[in-house]
Amino acid sequence: MYIDTHSHLYEEEFREDREEVVMRAGEAGVRYIILPDIDSRSRPRMLMLCRQYPDMMFPLLGIHPTSVDGDYRDELKKMEKEAGLRSFYGIGECGIDLHWDKTFYREQIKVFEHQLGIAGELNLPVVIHSRDSLDFTLKFLRQYPYVRGIFHCFPGDERQAREAIAL
Repeated sequence: MYIDTHSHLYEEEFREDREEVVMRAGEAGVRYIILPDIDSRSRPRMLMLCRQYPDMMFPLLGIHPTSVDGDYRDELKKMEKEAGLRSFYGIGECGIDLHWDKTFYREQIKVFEHQLGIAGELNLPVVIHSRDSLDFTLKFLRQYPYVRGIFHCFPGDERQAREAIAL
């Protein structure tokens, strides 16, 4: 039995062959698929897929760092509202991404910290996206010792990996 811990299978790129992908995954022994959230625009597609495959697909709730822009406060409100409507299995995909665009890096930090706080309040694990920002991300995680979860796309060295595990 396998668990796919990170799939955006609800995205439009899978529209044509989504059912086939799910079928092949099941045939290959994938029993569960964790679906990290991106933002309020993609969330309905994610939740619909979870309704289609309730015993296989499990949603997370979050705001991907590359979705953070000047409208981040509204996104956070939508996320908090959604948290009160149904159960989620974790917070994410959240974090800091300074690879493509640094325009909203301050806002990414605010959104990341807010999501870490929600994870603590709801006692949920986090799925952390850290790209070109690992030391920065670890700095913030030190302030949230109760947070547990996984790093998705971990770009670090052995020292950073040991620190992440210790945190």
